[in-house]
Amino acid sequence: MSKRLFFSLVFAAAAAIGLDQSAKAEDKFIIVQSTTSTQNSGLFDDLLPKFTAKSGIEVRVVAVGTGQAIKNAANGDGDVLFVHSKPSEEKFVTDGFGVSRADVMYNDFVIVGPASDPAGVYGLTDVSAALTKIAEGKATFASRGDDSGTHKAELRLWTAAGIDPAQASGSWYRETGSGMGATLNTGTGMGAYVLTDRATWIAFGNKGTHEIAVEGDSKMFNQYGVILVNPETHPHVKAAMGQRFIDWLLSKEGQTAISAYKIDGQQLFFANANKGSS
Repeated sequence: MSKRLFFSLVFAAAAAIGLDQSAKAEDKFIIVQSTTSTQNSGLFDDLLPKFTAKSGIEVRVVAVGTGQAIKNAANGDGDVLFVHSKPSEEKFVTDGFGVSRADVMYNDFVIVGPASDPAGVYGLTDVSAALTKIAEGKATFASRGDDSGTHKAELRLWTAAGIDPAQASGSWYRETGSGMGATLNTGTGMGAYVLTDRATWIAFGNKGTHEIAVEGDSKMFNQYGVILVNPETHPHVKAAMGQRFIDWLLSKEGQTAISAYKIDGQQLFFANANKGSS
């Protein structure tokens, strides 16, 4: 073998190794299907760089309503599901799309409304009573109407109050079909009451005259859960990296980072990972 050919082969092998390593580096990311509330609140902007700095794994978030996030994950369009509708999450696992589910954090839902308070609900802590007054007074209520975790929670609350708001669709009950931020913009623009997660409300910039009108009912508890998409159902799932992200969220470091996230001194999420997480 000539010396020139030898060095050509050496350089070609080195280049191939370099390309392989570069490709592996480019592949070092996971896709997380999540909700608009975790994105709109700014939590991910604060949280994910900490995980990436520790692990070298980039996290790419698809922020949609919980219902759409679950559909996307069920189709294999993601490695991790991080949402807030526990019954739907448990069904996702039961149906074979997820490995297991773990609690990560919680906050609560609130109803915000205009300072004029046309339904007279300001200060109420009974959400059923508040929704009843809104419906009886035909006060404008803006709903996400998008099968999100917040929308699912809202419908459960209407049902608990014995009210079917769909009968008033298009009149005092307005369905935006949009995310939380867009629905809050619509609500503040039309002087409507809106059910929102507290974190998004705290981070929301276009409050106008709207304030929190109804809060404190245990029915408004808002739990978030995380699930690894099942690699047996979707073999392309990056299970090891996805599980590493989940383990970090549930670890003391991840839980501390979640609880430490604040806006204007207000804590937005409260870490409550399952006992036994390390």
